[in-house]
Amino acid sequence: MTYRPRYYRLRPDHSVEPVDGETESGLLEWFEAFEKSEGGRVAFTEVAPGVEVSTVFLGIDHNHSGKGPPILFETMTFDDYGGGDQWRYSTWDEAVAGHNAAVAILRAKVVKGLAVDILGKPKP
Repeated sequence: MTYRPRYYRLRPDHSVEPVDGETESGLLEWFEAFEKSEGGRVAFTEVAPGVEVSTVFLGIDHNHSGKGPPILFETMTFDDYGGGDQWRYSTWDEAVAGHNAAVAILRAKVVKGLAVDILGKPKP
């Protein structure tokens, strides 16, 4: 089996690079780099009260199949209406695009929800 890095750090230019997670010093280096990246925050948007989209750098490869690129970023939605969707990406640019798409989806849902509240029926 080929070695596949598990830990990554986010560089200032938003690229990622593997960190040796097999040693104590490597893990410490990873942890310090993660702290400097402000906890991995890529983007955060409050769409409406109680409706939020958060995109973060995970720092750990979530591609457990070992095939394809590492999965290092995640977008999640949080809302008071039963949301909780999640998407994962390999690059910063994919994560930003995914964040923006999730915001657009939730904004449309919020507008539709307001129409239901005001009119008492779904907006066509």
